[in-house]
Amino acid sequence: MLITNHVLSGAVLGAVAPDVGQAATLGFLSHFVLDGLPHFGVDDEHLLMVAVPDGLLGLAAIAAIARATPPDRRLPVLAGIFGACLPDLDKPGRQFFGRSPFPRWFDAAHARIQDEEVHRFTVELASAAVFTAALVALLPRRPGALRHR
Repeated sequence: MLITNHVLSGAVLGAVAPDVGQAATLGFLSHFVLDGLPHFGVDDEHLLMVAVPDGLLGLAAIAAIARATPPDRRLPVLAGIFGACLPDLDKPGRQFFGRSPFPRWFDAAHARIQDEEVHRFTVELASAAVFTAALVALLPRRPGALRHR
């Protein structure tokens, strides 16, 4: 699953979680649920061609979500995002430091649940649309925000 979808799903869970701890926990657990679904993926040779734009889009999504989230819900929403993205720190860890920050058994279990194929990009787009729609529905409008009439 692309990191942008983990960002979006974590934000949705953070928006409904009663507190920061539960938001982070739900986000973390959601990572494995999403990774266990059939989804888009590429081989290691092409990983950076996908990971760099996806990472930048994920960072932009975090900034937009943080800005759109009311202050009283911002910390749980960001905690949900953090939890949802945390298991994928193995990838930049290997790329930049030559090792994952997690124990081998964790990385092995994480890799084992992946069901990735290059032809499943529409799964990523559909997931992003669903998570974005849910987030828009869940987050209350900020006072003074522009409203369509």
